[in-house]
Amino acid sequence: MPEPGLSPLQSSLPGAAAQFGAHVLGSALAQASGDLPVLPALPGPSLPPAPSAPSPAPPAPSAALQRLLRGPSGLGTHGLHLARREEPPTAPEAAEPGAPAVGTPVPGLYHHPVAEPDPVRVEEVSRRIKAWAVDEVDLFPDDWENQFDGFHVGRYMVACHPDAPTVEHLMVATRLMVAENALDDCYCEDHGGSPIGLGGRLLLAHTALDPLHTTKEYEPEWAGSLQSDAPRRAYSSAMEYFLRQASPSQADRYRHDMARLHLGYLAEAAWTQTEYVPEVWEYLAMRQFNNFRPCPTITDTVGGYELPADLHAQAQMQRVIALAGNATTIVNDLYSYTKELAAPGRHMNLPVVIAERERTSDKEAYLKAVEVHNDLMHAFEAEAAALAAACPVPTVLRFLRGVAVWVDGNHYWHQTNTYRYSLPDFW
Repeated sequence: MPEPGLSPLQSSLPGAAAQFGAHVLGSALAQASGDLPVLPALPGPSLPPAPSAPSPAPPAPSAALQRLLRGPSGLGTHGLHLARREEPPTAPEAAEPGAPAVGTPVPGLYHHPVAEPDPVRVEEVSRRIKAWAVDEVDLFPDDWENQFDGFHVGRYMVACHPDAPTVEHLMVATRLMVAENALDDCYCEDHGGSPIGLGGRLLLAHTALDPLHTTKEYEPEWAGSLQSDAPRRAYSSAMEYFLRQASPSQADRYRHDMARLHLGYLAEAAWTQTEYVPEVWEYLAMRQFNNFRPCPTITDTVGGYELPADLHAQAQMQRVIALAGNATTIVNDLYSYTKELAAPGRHMNLPVVIAERERTSDKEAYLKAVEVHNDLMHAFEAEAAALAAACPVPTVLRFLRGVAVWVDGNHYWHQTNTYRYSLPDFW
């Protein structure tokens, strides 16, 4: 049950819900309609209602449930219909002068176009996150400012969390995202990162998320270490803000997923040190840990509600979350491919591993990686649909919607961030 005062449920499952239709989810929700709160009408014009189910029809839903099935309305919600549209989705319109470049999606990549994120929220989140980075945690030197601005993290997070009830809820996700990327850049990648000694650095940084419980004699030294470099300052501050919004269960879930992420970093670093090119399945195993999973797993915290721990821990839910993380991470491999090839050293990504291990051309390997992504996306949507039908609990349905929207928003950001990414000339 959402708590009083939180934002209304959002109907934002464009991919997974489309696989089984509004009539299936409508029937499942109708069984649980007694648990649904009375939902206030959302501002702005309503979207058209979902098509009615074939006979025999399920029991007529309540007025509140009908609003849920119609989907959200208002700025930034046009693309979040629950039911599949008969016509194919249209590509985003050309950007207005001064707006971010639309970018070109990877040809053949299975994805769902999304509405442009609310520009007012984007501007405010962008302003707040830069103030936090500069004034609160001293995140980067002056000569990195253009790279920070080019990350467009405000647009990223608003696109991924359109149901966040307030800007401060969005800031929870935004600070964590920036902190994670700062650690990746400074510990692992091209801003001083190295595989040598990475395990020690990661462990000490992880204590900013999962605090050290030690003796009074040594605790001050540990506490002081949290301010010793930019990643630890960012982790510590972002986690402090997160704990103000998250329940203890949500916080522990996030710590667990960050430990997964750090384990993935270590595996990749070990392969780099030994110059080992993993088998494709081994690379995909590493990417299940070194991936975006910590981001969609907090979708309920950012949305202002909680998916109970026992429902989050279900094997089916864990599979859905893992597939979402895996698919979105291959999106990153595909869009960052040319950027990584141009960087010093050898960067492992899925096309590179496929080309090496399956002895294909670069183009064939890239196109095979697109197929792998599409298979993961179809599996994610099918599993999410099955779980929604099997467990029609309102918080489960909302969480699944939130994860699906995060997946779509993540692709939108990669496609439109032409400051960071460009596509190879394979078509």
